[in-house]
Amino acid sequence: MKKKEITLDEFRIGDKGFVLNVLGEKRVKRRLFDMGITPGIEIYLRKKAPLGDPIEITLRGYELTLRKDEAKNVIMEVNND
Repeated sequence: MKKKEITLDEFRIGDKGFVLNVLGEKRVKRRLFDMGITPGIEIYLRKKAPLGDPIEITLRGYELTLRKDEAKNVIMEVNND
């Protein structure tokens, strides 16, 4: 299996990966951290709206909805089979 880095907004439905880094200005980064999106956490993409925004993810045992522009700040590590 080959590992690669992509941003969370590039995930397809059913993809899983681990957070490597959270980018963005201080306010945006703090908001993502407050929602539980921190390095090392596994995220699963459950759903995408018809036009791709927003997305619904599962992390830490709960569902969370994110805007695409927020998801662009989350650097993920995924296994590419």
